[in-house]
Amino acid sequence: MLEVPIKMHIQNLARQANLAARPLSFLSSQQRTLALEAMAEQLELRVDEVVAGNRKDLDAIPKDLGTEEYRKIRDRVTVTKDDVLEIVETIRRVCAEPDPIGQETQGWMSVDGLQVSRIRVPMGVIGIISELGPDVSAESIAMCLRSGNVCILRGGKEWFLTNSALVRVLKEAAQTQGIPEGAITFIDRPEREGVLELTRLTKLVNGVIPRGKTGLRKAVMEQSRVPVLGYDGGLCHVYIDRDADLPLAQGVVVNSKIQDPLASNSADTLLVHQGISRQLLPGLLRRLLSEFKVDLKGCPKTTSLMGIMEMTGHKGIELAKEEDWGQKVQSLTLAIKVVASLDEAIEHIGAYGPGHTDTIVTRDYETAMRFVREVDSSGVLVNASTRLHSGSELGLGPEIGMNTTHFHIRGPLTLQSLTVEKVVGLGTGQLRHPHPVPTEYQDAMMLSAKF
Repeated sequence: MLEVPIKMHIQNLARQANLAARPLSFLSSQQRTLALEAMAEQLELRVDEVVAGNRKDLDAIPKDLGTEEYRKIRDRVTVTKDDVLEIVETIRRVCAEPDPIGQETQGWMSVDGLQVSRIRVPMGVIGIISELGPDVSAESIAMCLRSGNVCILRGGKEWFLTNSALVRVLKEAAQTQGIPEGAITFIDRPEREGVLELTRLTKLVNGVIPRGKTGLRKAVMEQSRVPVLGYDGGLCHVYIDRDADLPLAQGVVVNSKIQDPLASNSADTLLVHQGISRQLLPGLLRRLLSEFKVDLKGCPKTTSLMGIMEMTGHKGIELAKEEDWGQKVQSLTLAIKVVASLDEAIEHIGAYGPGHTDTIVTRDYETAMRFVREVDSSGVLVNASTRLHSGSELGLGPEIGMNTTHFHIRGPLTLQSLTVEKVVGLGTGQLRHPHPVPTEYQDAMMLSAKF
């Protein structure tokens, strides 16, 4: 049997998903809540199906890799029963969030008595392009359904059969509660061309969200014709002002870089005011090098403070190149620059912006507020780690990604971010003037039995 070309296959899936958008938007909040509860319940009962799919993914890992590399990949891809049960809890947490659909964000009365409001409605069809595991897949599906959106999911290829089993369970459970079949659509073929085709279907898909590494995000941003709702590129800077508290500054830097070096909101560049650099940097850099094994790249002033340190099992500080200041690393690498003033720090951040997350450590209120006003970033923090810039940490609820562009909504993509606003006006016969029909003629029409 001939296989359908991948482009045609993606188009067919997108059409089916698009057909489900309208009936899904008509369902009540209670129906979608019941569907999410059923999905969590069935996944809890059918854990073994997902684990069995994962075993097949583990068997597909190439055996000709080096021992250490094979072990790392296997550890990353493995999904246990406990992992699936954690996914169940994630779905329940999303279900417990307030339904954004139908929320009135603004309301007012116009001068002629029209009652006007802005109401949240679903966006429509959202494509999730992920390189990550089943936890991200389930969270994406749950958040789309909670916000009344159709989800087209392309999961990470290393978890292809795991995601297949997961989506099958969730889809079957959702359909028992009246969710349209195409509302949860899984791209069941791993070809890369399928991703590109999905991003070109402007008449069928309303937005795409890439969830993965820098290469995927960049490719989607550059090639997508569909609006990209979540792009978490942009650098993360930590600026230590001359009036900073030294222990607090150390804690913020270490947490911003070390808490999860792979995260998109981990620090890329550390900027230090020259007035505090001699007190802060020697101890901090020794700690980063020896305790946390961070690769450090510094400006000439930084390297002159430390010299070229040779630590057992780790190299010292490298002299930073120009391209290092604009590189988003998401690894145990940190660029360090000593700056002469707040002006220079803000100028440096702006030169490599717009940013992802930027934070300042200072005890001076005026300095902090100027930093907040002038830095162009999706998240600006004061005396806090860049790692706090997420929906859950900021009390915004679960997030489906992060957006650092100027389009739609910046920052964590929460349930509200997956909606658009519709203007609703309730009137009693209001007209825009001048009205094309003379008042006398209109009165006559209203009195005449012919009309």
